[in-house]
Amino acid sequence: MRFYLEITLLPNPEVGLNFLWFKVVQQIHLGLVEMQDEQKQVPIGVSFPEYVIGEKYSVLGAKCRLFAQDEATLARFDAPKWLARLSDYVHCTSIRPVPDKVAGYAIYRREHAKTNPERLARRYAKRHDLDFDAAWNGVVELRSDSKGGETYPKSFRYCDMSDKRIATPFIRLQSLSNGQSFCLWIKKVTVAESSSGEFSSYGLSATATVPEF
Repeated sequence: MRFYLEITLLPNPEVGLNFLWFKVVQQIHLGLVEMQDEQKQVPIGVSFPEYVIGEKYSVLGAKCRLFAQDEATLARFDAPKWLARLSDYVHCTSIRPVPDKVAGYAIYRREHAKTNPERLARRYAKRHDLDFDAAWNGVVELRSDSKGGETYPKSFRYCDMSDKRIATPFIRLQSLSNGQSFCLWIKKVTVAESSSGEFSSYGLSATATVPEF
């Protein structure tokens, strides 16, 4: 990744940082969707230079960077166009070359909170052809067979499950396809060497790195 631009969020007492992340990432996602190839991959990666990893929680900070291998790719994306409606709340730099000396490399990837009750309920609704409210509030019965052939039912409701929290920071977004809200958990992994690859329409990747500086 040889070129980048930096976006700084400017929260105020009336517009908080979480709401701005929702708006900014939603707009970036819309722009990257238009650049997808047939495998739904894009040539632009994202980083969060103020990302802080803690034992109990982590934060994204108030900045993000968009990276590409060449200046033309970022110019084609046209970040100012996608962020035009947020011009009072964000500052976007021009496209710049990545410094010759960097502090290291990182992978920013999507992480799924597998124990999230809402996510489990959506999967259950899809498997059983139910709407979300029915899956969320209805009684789910699981049956397990003992060695003696007896069957013991286990009943629960997803709405009664505790939501196991993870330290990874997230941005709450809204699905473009069905309008449902969901959490985009973003995990940062620092690595010693750079590696190439493609990114998702959120600018995240399981393997491709972006420079840190």
